This record gives sequence, C-alpha cells and structure tokens, in this order.
Amino acid sequence: MSAWTRAQLEALPTASISGLPRIELSDITPIADGIDIWDSWPIRTPDGSIADVCGHEMWVALAAPADNDPSLRHDIAELRAFLVDENRGFVDLGPLFAPGEPLGSRQWAGSTVLDGDEITVFYTAAGVGGAATPGFRQRPAVTIGTLDCGPGRPSISGWSTHRQILEPNPEWYDTADAVDGKPGFIKAFRDPFPFVDPVTGRQVLLVTASLSPEHSRSEFNGAVGIATRTSSRETWELLEPLVTADGVNNELERPHLVVHDDLYYLFFSTQARTFHPEVTAPTGLYGFVASKLLGPYEPLNGHGLVFANPPERPLQAYSWTVLNDLRVIGFVDAVGIDGATGENMFDDPEDRRRGAFGGTLSPAVRLTLRGSQAAVATP
Repeated sequence: MSAWTRAQLEALPTASISGLPRIELSDITPIADGIDIWDSWPIRTPDGSIADVCGHEMWVALAAPADNDPSLRHDIAELRAFLVDENRGFVDLGPLFAPGEPLGSRQWAGSTVLDGDEITVFYTAAGVGGAATPGFRQRPAVTIGTLDCGPGRPSISGWSTHRQILEPNPEWYDTADAVDGKPGFIKAFRDPFPFVDPVTGRQVLLVTASLSPEHSRSEFNGAVGIATRTSSRETWELLEPLVTADGVNNELERPHLVVHDDLYYLFFSTQARTFHPEVTAPTGLYGFVASKLLGPYEPLNGHGLVFANPPERPLQAYSWTVLNDLRVIGFVDAVGIDGATGENMFDDPEDRRRGAFGGTLSPAVRLTLRGSQAAVATP
C-alpha cells in the first residue's frame, strides 16, 4: 500500500503545470442526437488492447437524455453502446441492457472485455432498485453476453444474470452506502477495471474506493482498491488498497493500469474541489508508477499530476482513460464555465448548466512516459 501525501503535492509547480489544449464551445460535436455521454471506455481484449468488434471499435459510455439538467445525469445514467464507423463516425447502438435487467437503480462507470465472442461488462450498480430516492450505494457488478456479427450492426444477446462481485471489506474500505450526499463528497466503491498482469497472468480488479474509519483520520480519504481473482472464476478477493489519499483527496476516480516499458502505470482522475481544503491542486489526470503490479507506487512527476485543464477552462474536460498506445480520451464537461475560480456546475442556474455542459467525447491527446516522468506529448 502506497500513500499519496500532502508533502508530495507541495512539489507541484503551479506556474508550469502541463495543460490540455483549450476546448471551445464551437468545437463540440455530440456523438448522438439528443444524448449526453460522459464516462466512456472502449471494448478491450483481456490484454487491454482495443478489441476488433466485427471489424470496428465499439465504445460504452454513461448516457442520459440531453434535455435534462446535466447536473442530475448521474441519477438516471445507463450504459449505452456506440460503434465507430469509418464513414459515419459514432453510430448509436442504444442501451446495452433492457430496463430492469441491471442491478441497482442506475449504472455508473465500469469496463468491457471481449474474449472470443464473449463480452463481459463490469459496471457500478448504483442505488437500490425500486427505492424512493436515488441513493448512493455502490457495488461492482458483472454480466456476460454473446457477440453476434451477423448482417447489419453487431448485436449482443443472452446476457447472464447480473450479479454483484464485490462487497466492501470493512477492514479497509468504507461501506459506500449513503442515502444522501453531494457529488464529489460521497464515499466510493465503484468503477471496476479488470487487468491481467502480463508477467504473472494474475487477474485483478481495480475500484475507486474510500478508506474505512479504522484506517482514516480525515473525511478526505479516497483510495484505489484492488481485488484479485480466486481459483474460482466467479469470485474476487479484496486486498488492501494500492494507493491511499487520506487527508489529501476524497475521490480517485476510474483507476486503470497501463504497462509501458515494463513499468506499471496507475492512472485516475480527480477534481480540484475533492482535495482537502488545505490542499490546492487542479482538476486533472493523475498517476503513479511501480515496477510490480502490487507496488510500491510512487507519484508520477514527484507529485502525481500528469496534466490539467487550462486555467481559463478549469472544468472543460474530465474522466480520462489512458489507452495502451498512450492515447488519452475523456469527455467534455462544464466547458462553458470560465475562470480559475470555477468550482463546479451544480451551483449555477439550470439554464446555464445546460448551456455549459459538453456531454460528448473530448479531443484525444497522447502521453509520453519515461520512467517516473509523464507529460502530454507535443504535436
């Protein structure tokens, strides 16, 4: 277990932060009419490469109707599939699941793996089905379907019974079952990401987590949790966290691993507002590096920050995924909110929130990784 500390973040050179190119409202192109998307990921093979899905790439994203208040999108989120067509761009394939199939009251982020014609969808079951209010209970869940490359568009059928695959172990992890809360400040047990160690073949699952009260001295107690697959294909065993941020940050979101030059790079996204009030750091992509899967991990660039949004567009993009080829793709967030003091879109009037929200994929950038150093590659 490795700790992300305030002392490490104090080395962050605020005057020379590696920033993303600025996104303009005029640059935004929805990937589907009438649909907002945010957290997204490609369907991959077990080794993390982008899968060939009937001759195409296929992506999965959290989605909601674009005529709703975007600050409430997490209350109605569902998984939606998109085919990448060379001629037509993204083609909307609709929701992955029929109503009533998934666990929880809605779905949050996860990952999707294609192995042969078998598609495994890991996702976060959020809330409790049938509850009067959305709630914030979070549990990793899984279902397996069969890919059909017949005439027309690819289709997935025969979903297995959806089942929960992990429960927070109170020895290390918070229960993450709050009924009420504010985005960014709830406790976490979500965002399952599967990874196969290329050296040992060990299969693990990363999750966005929060430390249990027994292991935390602060309300800002985010962590990257990890579970290992047991001899039974159906079960996972929780281990102690890979990285902790006690007293530093509340949410280390959508953690994922990339192996490059025989090193393990752990990435996650987090926001300026989820850092402890005594810590100043921007919304951005952060990362750690280790020589072995279970660490120990050290923060990239000495402080952890890989890149941030530009100061004049502090909320322009979020929830980035680093692919095996070091391309990075996120989503266009509150791009219409300017200024270095911008905190979040939830405090703005509803009409301004709608106009400020991008709700589509952000332009891709590429990283350079050299040992413990990481930055956005120059064009």
